[in-house]
Order: sequence, then C-alpha cells, then structure tokens
Amino acid sequence: MTAMFQVAALYRFTPFEDPAALRRPLLDLCLAQGVTGTLLLAPEGINGTIAGSEDGVAAVLAHIQNLPGCAGIEPKYASAEVAPFGKMKVRLKREIVTMGQPGLDPRAAVGRYVPPRQWNAVVRDPDTVVIDTRNAYEVAIGSFEGALDPGTEAFGDFPEWWAQNAERFASKRVAMFCTGGIRCEKSTAFLRAQGVEDVVHLEGGILRYLEDVPEDESLWQGACFVFDDRVSVGHGLRPGGHLLCHACRRPLAPEDTKRRDYEPGVQCHQCVDQFSQADRARFRERVKQMRLARERGARHLGAKVETG
Repeated sequence: MTAMFQVAALYRFTPFEDPAALRRPLLDLCLAQGVTGTLLLAPEGINGTIAGSEDGVAAVLAHIQNLPGCAGIEPKYASAEVAPFGKMKVRLKREIVTMGQPGLDPRAAVGRYVPPRQWNAVVRDPDTVVIDTRNAYEVAIGSFEGALDPGTEAFGDFPEWWAQNAERFASKRVAMFCTGGIRCEKSTAFLRAQGVEDVVHLEGGILRYLEDVPEDESLWQGACFVFDDRVSVGHGLRPGGHLLCHACRRPLAPEDTKRRDYEPGVQCHQCVDQFSQADRARFRERVKQMRLARERGARHLGAKVETG
C-alpha cells in the first residue's frame, strides 16, 4: 500500500527571544495545511514531529526554516500509512528537551559527531564506553550491542546518574546516542561542562543509523521506540511491530498483550500496580469513547501519542 502520510522529526537549538510570538502563526499554518503532531517552542529553540501530506509538511518546514537560526534544520523523514497523530499542538516550554541544567548551552560546546557509517568502530572500541541516553522503557526494546543502560526514568535523571558513575569512566572515551540526536546535544554538552574532553555522539541518532547502515552490517539489536503511533521502528525505519499501552505510554511486544494483566487501554504488565481504581475507571471510559468514535468513522483524540 502506498504511504499516505509523510512524517518529519526536527529540532534546532537556537535562541528565540519571544517563543510565544512564534506559536500562533505556526499553529495556524499547520491547521491550514492539515498537518498534525506536536512542536515545542522554548527560549532555547524548537523540537517536535509532524505528519501530513508532502506538500503540507513542506509548507510547515519552510516556515520553520525561516525562523531565527533555523535555516539549516535537517528533518528526519519517514512515512506512514495511517495518520500517526490525532491533532496539532504547538506548546511553549522552558526547554525543548528537559534536563534541568540552567545555563547549559548545546551551541557552545558539544561532543564530536560520528557519522552512522563510522559508528560501529566506536561501539567495538574497547577503550570507549557507549552510553544509551534514553529512558529505561525505550532501552528495554532495543539498543546497540554492548551499550550501557543508565536505567533512568526521565532525561532529567541523567546528571545525577553521571555524578554517581563518572569515576568509572575516567580513562575512557565516552560515546553517547539517542533516538534522533537532541538528547545527545544536551548530554554531551553537559559532559563537556563537567570537564570531559573526549566525548562523541551518533550523528542523527538511532533513526539515521537504522536508515543508513545495512541490516547485515548493523550492531543495533531490537527496535527503536518512537513518539508517535508507529511506536517502534527497525532497520530501514520499517515499523517494529510494537503496540502502546495507552495507560502508561510504554511499548508492548505483541506477546505482551497475551499476559493475564493486560487490558487494552487500561493497564499492562508494566503498570498493573501503578494506577488507582479511579484512574482505571477513567481509562475504561476513554476506551469506550474511542470505540464509539471508531463506529462513527472518527478518530478519538484521546488516542494520540505525543513526542518527547
């Protein structure tokens, strides 16, 4: 089947003096072009993923590339046969990726970029520690061979993890990677600010690696979590086959839906003890409304997946 939707993920660290003034024109254009997704605006720049027709996405990207400092943005493209987002949101944030380190400027000093085709040599280097900067639930479904998982629940936990573990890596080169590159921009800048000189990161993130490196040469194992209704992708950015628990927003393998604890839209084995009965009643009502929306031929917006 021919893909009907183009998906574009993008980010840029650039100073916006008044992010609020940029929000309405950008949202209005997205709505006029039938483009959906989430874009975050902050004093440090822009981040997000959008989807729509090729012409619609191109129009929005042209607008973004005309924003201050955004001319060189290189979106990462994918395709989808169904709309990966339910509506369009343009949100104002303190940070476009939350690390909670005031004054940290990824434009000032980041790690050296390593192109995907050269990344395997980095992973195999015994004098390099390779760190996955993503959240634990993302790492659980796929990562690079031999990569270190910090076990963080949120990106803002990384500075504390580093403080507790930095001495272990004193004689090593540090290599970092994430989904599309944005978290590595901040994490490598953070390490540079901590005095780490030899730090590198995967240019374009996992997504570009999966797109550029042939599967028979790849050191990637498993699937890569993405923040839209595809849930995960594999080599060639093909859908990875995962589902999403709409209660805890974590990925599920198909076999996880056969577990006794699984109830669609209400709970999975990862969150069975996480929510109250009132929460579950609310989730069941949401499932009901989504079913009714499908029967009417509409999409219930509660089914959306947000970028992160």
